[in-house]
Formats: sequence, structure tokens, C-alpha cells
Amino acid sequence: MTRLQNAADFYSRPEGVPEGSVVSAFRVPPEAAGARLDLFVQSQLRRTSRTRTQQIIKLSAYDETGRRLWPNDRVRAHQTILLWRPPWDEAEVPVDLPILYEDDHLLAIDKPPMLPVHPTARYYKNTLIKLLQSARPKEFVTLAHRLDRETSGIILVAKTRECDRAVKRLFEERDEVDKSYLAITWGVPSPDAPAGATPQAVPGAFRCELPLELDLENRYKVKMRIGRTDDAQSAATGFEVLGVRERARRTYALVRCDLETGRQHQIRVHLQSYGTPIVGDKLYGPDESYFALAADGELTDEHRVQLELPRHALHAARIALPHPITGADLAIESPLPADLAEFWESLARA
Repeated sequence: MTRLQNAADFYSRPEGVPEGSVVSAFRVPPEAAGARLDLFVQSQLRRTSRTRTQQIIKLSAYDETGRRLWPNDRVRAHQTILLWRPPWDEAEVPVDLPILYEDDHLLAIDKPPMLPVHPTARYYKNTLIKLLQSARPKEFVTLAHRLDRETSGIILVAKTRECDRAVKRLFEERDEVDKSYLAITWGVPSPDAPAGATPQAVPGAFRCELPLELDLENRYKVKMRIGRTDDAQSAATGFEVLGVRERARRTYALVRCDLETGRQHQIRVHLQSYGTPIVGDKLYGPDESYFALAADGELTDEHRVQLELPRHALHAARIALPHPITGADLAIESPLPADLAEFWESLARA
């Protein structure tokens, strides 16, 4: 599959599509030939329900010639599917980007929750990289790594090509990079407790070394699971429970999570493996269907009560590494953000 996020530079805007619209292009691989268009597009958007996908197609789908496409059309090998989105069709996002550190080569941003870092099918202008490029139009800025949209905290930005190459090399090797997160969980994770059980004592520091792999059987195509095949990738996370609180017969923990590897959703899956998922997690929490419902704006009040928070309670709190250019020791920290701090304090009051 080939996708061009800035495909407007390559394709003419069909008649009736508003000026300034954003277009995403999807190339149909030979193995998908003959599939219904709605099923193919859903496989590419991943986080979208089939109903929502059909609505998107009816409003925005065209082929390379500008011909309208419909959900029950059949796709052809190597065909390009274009989704033209009006420029106003984006949810509002936080635009304040606090700076934690900056020099001539490197910038550290304290990313707010609910801000995507890169353009996606749902967000084009309202992303961290687009906001940075708009605020610094004459500067070179590129992200050194990623955070999930709902995850808050430290993200590094390279300001020179030399720094970009060097910092990405550091992240690939990982030996000299220490990354710590804070998470609030339902239940207290413990290596000695059966899944779903609440341990009688708060454990000390411990490690999870369960391998991870993409769950190819899952309908959302982005969900990870504990490895079952030889293709699973090794993964290791260090945990330490910093505090335990209770409310309405439910136990919560504030957990420090030290990444030793950098797999997709690693912390979230490892915590789920103890039966203690992160509060507010729509994919690994009480019901994975909340993931698509949230993406389509269809969560009910009952769902929100179960989730307790509008986003998952995960925060990138600290990163330590040698400066990519000077080699000097560099440690950057971000305190627990207001929404998570207030939630944790509310448990103490309860």
C-alpha cells in the first residue's frame, strides 16, 4: 500500500471539492483486487468503523480521473483511491506547545494529550509537526520519535539534519537512551499476582520481558498482543509502583514504566498482561470496541463513566541521553500533567 499524505500536489481537485481540501491517496495492492471499496478503505484507515468508513467514502472518495466512488464499488489492482477532505473537517487540538529544552540543534516539547504528532487520515493541519512548521517557517524541524495521540509528555525535535541523523541513531541503538513514563492503572501490577487479582502488598521494582507482535486476527489492525509466534519481537519494560489508592472498592496504582525496548503500545500491553490496564485505555481496557466508537465520536456517557478519563493515563515523564551533537549528558523531565494529577488527587480525596 502506498499512501501520499500531501497527494494534492499530484492529483487535480475534482469538481465540487472545496479549494484547500486535503487529500489522502491509497494504492490498491494486487492481493486486494476485487474487494469492496469500503472494506479496502477500512483496512487502510484502521481506526475507523465500517459505518464511518462508508460515510467517508460517500462524501469524499474519487479515482485518479475524478470519478466518484461508492462503498460497494470493487477495487482494481494498482488503482489509486483518493479521499478528499474539506479543510475544516478536523477536530480541535491543543495548540500550546511548552518548550522544555532548546539549543541550536535540539528542541524538547511537552506534548499535550490529544495532539497527534504526524498527519493521519483524520488530522492534517492540526498535528504537532504542522504546528511547529507553522510557528517556525524558516527552520528545519523533524520529529526524532513518536508518541500516541492520547499520550502526553516529552517529545524530541531535531533542528538540524546532522542532529536528526544522530538522534535517530541513538534511538535505534537504545543503549544510551533512558525513557520513563508514568501511568495510572486499574489495579496494582505485580509479577506475583494472577491476571486480574489485586496483590496484598505493593511490589518493588520488577521487569516484564514478554515479547510482542501485531494481532493480525484483531479487526482494528493496530492492536498488539503478547507474542505467540516465532516472529514476535523481544520487549522489556521495568515497572515500579509509586503509590496505591482506592475508590468505591476499586484499586488504582501510579506506576513508573522504564522502556528498555521501544515496541508499539509496549507499556499498555505489558500492563494489560498483569490484568491492570491503564485507566482510560480504549483499546486495551474494558472493551476494545470503545476504540472505534471514540474515533467516530460515538462514545456514550455510560462508556465515559467506565473509562473514567477521556484519554489513557500515560505520560512520557523523563528522557536521558547524550546530546546528539555535543555528547554531553542531557536529562529532560516533564511533571504529571494537570488532568492526570487531578485524577490521582481525586482518588486521595475519595
